[in-house]
Amino acid sequence: MQTRHAVDSGIALVEDTMKQIAIISGKGGTGKTILTASLAVLAENKVMADCDVDAADLHLILHPDIREHHEFRSGKIAVVKSWLCQGCGECVTACRFDAISDNFMIDPIACEGCGVCSHICPSAAVCMEENRSGEWFISDTRYGPMVHAALGVAEENSGKLVTLVRQHATRIAEDERRDYVLIDGPPGIGCPVIASLTGADLAIIITEPTLSGMHDLERVAQVARHFNIPAKVVVNKFDLNTTNTERIKQTTKDKGIDVLALLPFSEQVSRSIVRGVPLIEYGNGQIVKEIKMLWEKIKD
Repeated sequence: MQTRHAVDSGIALVEDTMKQIAIISGKGGTGKTILTASLAVLAENKVMADCDVDAADLHLILHPDIREHHEFRSGKIAVVKSWLCQGCGECVTACRFDAISDNFMIDPIACEGCGVCSHICPSAAVCMEENRSGEWFISDTRYGPMVHAALGVAEENSGKLVTLVRQHATRIAEDERRDYVLIDGPPGIGCPVIASLTGADLAIIITEPTLSGMHDLERVAQVARHFNIPAKVVVNKFDLNTTNTERIKQTTKDKGIDVLALLPFSEQVSRSIVRGVPLIEYGNGQIVKEIKMLWEKIKD
């Protein structure tokens, strides 16, 4: 990554060593947030970005103190101006989503923002207004700055909100000369995952030795490969099915992807979640040792 600085007669390129590390998975529940929180403890001079905006939970472990609170507006929603409405019912008939009731009230969840009702209303009583679809925050934690967000129920444009979170996390990292941006990514292979991955320096893919875990690992690895993001794999709870773990190791080897860590099953994980404490601070034993070794490999 390079930043430009003006010099008298031209522009000089100055190397910026800040790295963005995205922790992702092909399916939910594999341990992304647990690992991200532990890496947040181990990494020095970093910014955290919770990009799982549909189901953000990194804040439950890092306990941020919010210093900035912003609305996220995206898309349009229909609003009826009751003083102009003549009760003709044209909008009710035209709406294909049944978002307008017989008394001309708009259901904000059902409304898709298509704008048909505003076009056909003979008295111009229906207008399209910008939709408040979520909120985002800049916070302080014991471990450094954190940018996170929450998308509203049934709202869309999660990829746009993820991009917003990453932009502000990167800005803070650059302004404060931080070494890393740790991205707690969403599961799957959809738009928010792509927004979390694009431009990252490394993707850490968390999987588990189950059939669904193996299948979704291959899918998300293909996404990382498509965007030319170097990918590494961590197998969580590897000892629950060592046969599948070996299959994962062979599959990733065939695709030229390194397995950086095999994390054992540990009851300390669920206990640390209940306590709201990063695993690396709460527990001990083999899993903590493996996570510490994993961070050293990531730095190298």
